[in-house]
Amino acid sequence: MDLFDLLAMIGGLALFLYGMNLLSDGLEKLSGGRLERILENLTNNRLGAVLLGVGVTAVIQSSSATTVMVVGFVNSGIMKLSQAVGVIMGANIGTTITSWLLSLTGIESGNFFLQLVKPTSFSPILAMIGVILIMSSKNGRKREAGYILVGFSILMFGMEAMSQAMKPLSTVPQFTGLFTMFKNPFLGIAVGALVTAVIQSSSASVGILQALCMTGSISYASAVPIILGQNIGTCVTALMSSVGASRNAKRASVIHLLFNIVGTAAFMTVFYAMHAIFQFGFMQEMADSAGIALIHTGFNVFTTLLLLPFADLLEKLSFILIRPDGEEEKQAGENALFSKMDERFLNTPSFALEQAHTVTLKMADLAKESLHMASESLFSYDKKILQEVERMEQTVDRYDDEISGYLTKLSGRNLNDQDSRKLNMLLHSVGDLERISDHAMNLADCAKELGKKNRRFSETAEAELKRFSQAVGDIVDTSVEIFRTGNAEAAREIEPFEEAIDILQKEIKKRHMKRLRKGKCTAQMGFVLSDITNNYERVADHCSNLAINVMQLYEEDAYAHEYIDNIPKGKGSAFDKMVRECLKRYELPEKNGK
Repeated sequence: MDLFDLLAMIGGLALFLYGMNLLSDGLEKLSGGRLERILENLTNNRLGAVLLGVGVTAVIQSSSATTVMVVGFVNSGIMKLSQAVGVIMGANIGTTITSWLLSLTGIESGNFFLQLVKPTSFSPILAMIGVILIMSSKNGRKREAGYILVGFSILMFGMEAMSQAMKPLSTVPQFTGLFTMFKNPFLGIAVGALVTAVIQSSSASVGILQALCMTGSISYASAVPIILGQNIGTCVTALMSSVGASRNAKRASVIHLLFNIVGTAAFMTVFYAMHAIFQFGFMQEMADSAGIALIHTGFNVFTTLLLLPFADLLEKLSFILIRPDGEEEKQAGENALFSKMDERFLNTPSFALEQAHTVTLKMADLAKESLHMASESLFSYDKKILQEVERMEQTVDRYDDEISGYLTKLSGRNLNDQDSRKLNMLLHSVGDLERISDHAMNLADCAKELGKKNRRFSETAEAELKRFSQAVGDIVDTSVEIFRTGNAEAAREIEPFEEAIDILQKEIKKRHMKRLRKGKCTAQMGFVLSDITNNYERVADHCSNLAINVMQLYEEDAYAHEYIDNIPKGKGSAFDKMVRECLKRYELPEKNGK
């Protein structure tokens, strides 16, 4: 093997690893978070959890990604530790699909149809289709499909390049002699674990082993322990992801490690005991790609069937290794509000956005509730309610910091167009919700001033203010519901609603000035009334922003200023009719009161 063969092997390895990464990323993005939601919701049955782990991992082509995801679910409280065990077991089986796909490269036959099945025969076509999809399509899903096809093709070309570059090694005695060392099972396990821990992918590690097997210099006696070690090495990714996580999340990663260590020990005991008795002839034969795939699958199926009945025991063992902490429950309660936004989900942007959206909905409910409570306190002073509004405002501020920080981290990831627009929508919405909460606090301060000085508005002013408060409360309720459901059509009705609130505010101020001239109201109370109506009007503005944020998610040109400026508002227009309907619904009381 000369320098050029070495360079070709390094190039093939680079293509292989990059293709696997591209394929896995494309599959995750194309799933749009759906696979993660399935894992989140359908893991109560342990056998079902195993099957889900198999299915999800087979689709995203990475047991490490599935296990890290599960660690995140456990850390955030979405999934119980008992539910995670089955998914982890299934993930180990699901990752073997990759080795079966790679084994197709080893097909040797002159038959035309068998040659067509060989990936190097159809990969060029898939690569061309993928490139066309990437270059010609603006649709995110079609582009992701293109990346999947290109990733698969690069993976297969890399595998072929490695195999071709390694063929000269079969005539080098030093190279072939190297693998006789690995007939020592413990050394083979150590090497397999080390290589997999470094590249953090058992699929890639097994693929490299399959490429080596094509040189015809590796026997099954050498390959078997390496495969066992590869399954242990893949646990490193989950262990690393659990650093800084909750103790339960650490237990999930420990279960993954225990599963593979105990499974390896059991498999070795049974396999080598039988080999000692029956003397398996194939152990001295040279391994091929299909044989590697079969052993990889057989080991993981054997381990799952063996340990699934003892899943509870694995869970108890993880509690022995990661002992409960007195602060564990307390910390879980303190962080429960934001635990859904686990940083492990950042590698799956669509799902991370779903989690951020769920947390933002909690923030929206808090902001809405604080406004209603502050509004009630304007007419019925209650010190405890005002204290609760202040507490809620501080909580909303923390939501703002946590969600904005999480979305900022997510913005640095490779997002498709739809995810990028949803991220922008959430970032803007979080700001509007935080401002609604601030205005609720301002209203609470107005209520506090009225209560401490034992002042009340005139009967007429209070009736007008109650009607105005009802209108603002309704626009907040409607806007939050639109944000919850993403109803872009309903969002179009918020702007005329907001316009009606502007008109109501002007009318209330005009009526106040008339009462002031007649001596029916004081200037001091007028300042308080102005503060209240101004805060209400600004709340309505932020509701309008929320609605436009939702519209922007589905309509590229729905930018706030352009959208508002371009609405036909003339007399008799649809907008004008909706404004009049709102004014009729919240018509102020007659002016002849006191």
